[in-house]
Amino acid sequence: MPGPNLLKPPGKDAFAAFVAGFGQRFIVTVDTEEEFDWAAPLDRDRHGVVTVPALRKFQRFCEGFGVVPSYLVDWPVASSSLAPQAIGEAVSRGAAEVGVQLHPWVSPPFVEDVSEFNSFAGNLPFELESAKLHALRDRIESAFGTAPLIYRAGRYGLGPRTAEILRACGIAIDTSVRARFDYSGTGGPNYREHPLRPYWADADRHLLELPLTTVYWGPLRQLGNVIYPQLWRAPRFRGLLARAGLLERIPLTPEGITAEEALRGVDIAIDEGLPVLVFSFHSPSLAPGHTPYVRDDEDLDALYDWWRALFAHLARRGVRPTSVREIMASVQRG
Repeated sequence: MPGPNLLKPPGKDAFAAFVAGFGQRFIVTVDTEEEFDWAAPLDRDRHGVVTVPALRKFQRFCEGFGVVPSYLVDWPVASSSLAPQAIGEAVSRGAAEVGVQLHPWVSPPFVEDVSEFNSFAGNLPFELESAKLHALRDRIESAFGTAPLIYRAGRYGLGPRTAEILRACGIAIDTSVRARFDYSGTGGPNYREHPLRPYWADADRHLLELPLTTVYWGPLRQLGNVIYPQLWRAPRFRGLLARAGLLERIPLTPEGITAEEALRGVDIAIDEGLPVLVFSFHSPSLAPGHTPYVRDDEDLDALYDWWRALFAHLARRGVRPTSVREIMASVQRG
């Protein structure tokens, strides 16, 4: 019998249910990674970790709202002493959690050529993907003194056998599926038909998929999965639809999404009854000048204001923060 394949959308019988009282929750995930030039070809050596200390400020900020961030750590960050210095104490007392994020081009063993196709870890041979993931998982546990329970493939690059590797690594949750997005044009996965609801990736319910939350907004939103794929060559037309208030795709991230847009997205996700809203962004955005989204101090202030607005709105709507451990304790396996 073939193993679980996260590239295939699940049947409705795979949707996860949660214990009474869990309600609707949200989780903040941080792609905790090295800085590199997003406009340049991928490179094994041209990167840094100077933004890692900025995690400390974000951690204190989240704690002020009772939020437990999940830091999805890749190899350069896990190999730096700066990471445990910034968030290690918070992890040890349960105020933060660490997970795994695999950027294969900077994660040993270094066997494959560096290319866009190989930047999606799921495209690598099974043995190599497994070796990289196991090595990174062990490095993170060594750095933080706790076993990571959640995984996100860098560039959302799941493969047909990634779920097998995650189970072997003791990972309980995958959060690589970016529903409503299609990366097949550059060699990656197509998640256009995947659901937003958490679901079990395997028949015996050992691996939970927690998709990143992206919703369609506007009068045409029920046709979003039909219209959007037809417009991938016409971004200006997508922008026209959004400005006209007809159709907008809203991922829950402060990167490229205004607070006003995100608030609309949150309200749709709540109204659709999603049990867990998954927010995400990249850790280099926590310092100016390292991502296209935070170029200066004014942009950084705006990022923190974005989170303030979202946390306040979620509280008004009765959506409380959650964590990986709470999700696993609250999901029903029967």
